[in-house]
Amino acid sequence: MMNVIISAIRNSGTAIRIFELHAADGTALPAYQPGAHIDITLGNGLVRQYSLCCDHPSPDRYRIAVKQEPQSRGGSAWLHAEAKEGDALQIGTPRNAFALADAAGSHLLFAGGIGITPVLSMAYALLRDGADFHLHYFVRDDESVAFRDELTGASLTAHVSIHAGLSAEQTGAVIAAALTDAAVDAHAYTCGPGPFMATVVDFATARLGASQVHKESFSAPVAQAGDAAFVVRLRDGKEIDVASGKTALACLQEAGVEVDCSCEVGVCGTCQTKVIEGIPDHRDGFLSEKEKASNRWFMPCVSRAKTGVLVLDL
Repeated sequence: MMNVIISAIRNSGTAIRIFELHAADGTALPAYQPGAHIDITLGNGLVRQYSLCCDHPSPDRYRIAVKQEPQSRGGSAWLHAEAKEGDALQIGTPRNAFALADAAGSHLLFAGGIGITPVLSMAYALLRDGADFHLHYFVRDDESVAFRDELTGASLTAHVSIHAGLSAEQTGAVIAAALTDAAVDAHAYTCGPGPFMATVVDFATARLGASQVHKESFSAPVAQAGDAAFVVRLRDGKEIDVASGKTALACLQEAGVEVDCSCEVGVCGTCQTKVIEGIPDHRDGFLSEKEKASNRWFMPCVSRAKTGVLVLDL
């Protein structure tokens, strides 16, 4: 973990605050690739993940943007209510499960709401590289636009379209039109609310194929109708029932099984567990498609099982 200081805080858009972080000892922070995020240990002891949204990959500072969520599990609530300039925090090294594709001929970026954070870093990187790209940014209303000064500034404005106040049907039409015109070697990237990302993924997969579609989410997957109960079996043969409305992680913890965890929304990889037998129903945003296809790993905080019994290396 690294010690950092909150060096600046400013508002940007409705209920959004931007925090700048500098190393406490004044040294350079580790470089990172666009799309990366960091774990932050907050003053209330919680560990949360936030995307880096800097304009340079080797910064003397990190920058995150945090939206105050009504259903906050304690992260955004603490940062908005308690954090102040000069406070010390601990952060992890940047990690990236949402990287730009090297082989892409062009790039289509789709951000919804606070999902602009990793996508903004991507836009800056593509701009520096002279790549062909366009960013579509969807917000509830004009007041909700974060980083407006940067997105409408001279360097990015020709590559950015801001869509405010659209209905779900209108949003889908804009996404479909953008993808209809996409080259066959284009890659699509999306971050934002679950239904928004699902729309992008559906249209993009139909146009480009699943291997050219990339997404990032920092919220837990919505429970699906028909989620079945299943059994987790441990190495010693002990069986733990996982009800349809509960996560495997919660049931394991209630049974006294120690499982390291952090985000509890399937993005950090802390609770990654080896599968001995059975087929997981992968719902995390951490494992690659290849790793998911191997069925060797399971994220008990969000994923479920396609088989009645899942034997884990616990």
